Amino acid sequence: MPELDEAVRKYYERGREVDRLQGGLRTGPLEFARTKQLLERFLPAAPLDILDVGGGPGAYAAWLCDRGDRVHVVDPIPLHVEQARAANPRVTGEVGDARDLHHEDGSVDAVLLLGPLYHLVDPADRLQALAEARRVLRPGGILMAAAISRFAGLLDLLVGELLHEPDVRPVVAAAIETGAFLGTADGLFTTAYFHLPRDLRAEVAAAGFSAIQILSVEGPGFLVADFERRWADPVQRETMLWAAEVVEAEPEMLAASSHLLAVAAAPA
Repeated sequence: MPELDEAVRKYYERGREVDRLQGGLRTGPLEFARTKQLLERFLPAAPLDILDVGGGPGAYAAWLCDRGDRVHVVDPIPLHVEQARAANPRVTGEVGDARDLHHEDGSVDAVLLLGPLYHLVDPADRLQALAEARRVLRPGGILMAAAISRFAGLLDLLVGELLHEPDVRPVVAAAIETGAFLGTADGLFTTAYFHLPRDLRAEVAAAGFSAIQILSVEGPGFLVADFERRWADPVQRETMLWAAEVVEAEPEMLAASSHLLAVAAAPA
C-alpha cells in the first residue's frame, strides 16, 4: 500500500473526524447536508455498488446503505474503518489507499472520493487516485470527488479570528500561491492540497472522465457568523442550503466555497 503522509495519519488517528460533519467543526453540518443533496441528485436509483474511498468514519456510507445501496469503505486509518462498520451493519470496509485499490476493473457503479484528494499534495498521486477510480468503475459509472477550495484556509481562518496569528499567515500565503497547505501551527488543518476549480476539472479530465461538472458544496454559507445558532433555526438552515444551491455552478463563485465537488462519468 502506498505510504500515507505521517502528519495526516497522526491528525486522523486522534479520532475527531467522527463528529466533524455533525457539528464537531463549525460548518460541518452544512457540508454534510449539501453533499447528501448532491449525492441524491447525481447517483442513479438504489441499489448501487458504491466504493467510498477515503470514507472516514462512514457517515455517507451509512446513509447510502439506508438508501438501499451496497457500500464498501476504503480508508488508510484503521480506526475509521472500524467506525464505518459500526455506523451501519451493512457497511463493509477495509484498510487501503486511493492510489492502489484492490477492486477489479469495472466492478462498481459509483466511486466517492470525498477526502483523498485533500491530502495528495503531489499531482501524480492525485492523478493515480483518479485513474484508479476510473479503472474500477463500470462503463458510464459515476465519480464524485471532493476537493478543498484554494482560498478555504484564508476565508475560514479569517472568520475564525485566527488569521492575525503570525505563524498562521505564512502557511495561508503559501497555500494561496502553490495549493500546498502545510498546517504545522497549532490549531491548523494538517498537510493538504487546496484546488483551484479549473485545476480540479483538468485533473479529472486527465484521468479520462467525461461530462465533468465542478460544483461548490457549502457556497457562501460557510462564511456566516454565528453558524451554530443559525443552523439550528429551520428557516435559516433552509436559507443557507438555498444560497449554496443557487450559485453552485457559477464559475465566479466556485472558489468562495470551502469545498468543491467534481461530478463525472467513466467512459462508456
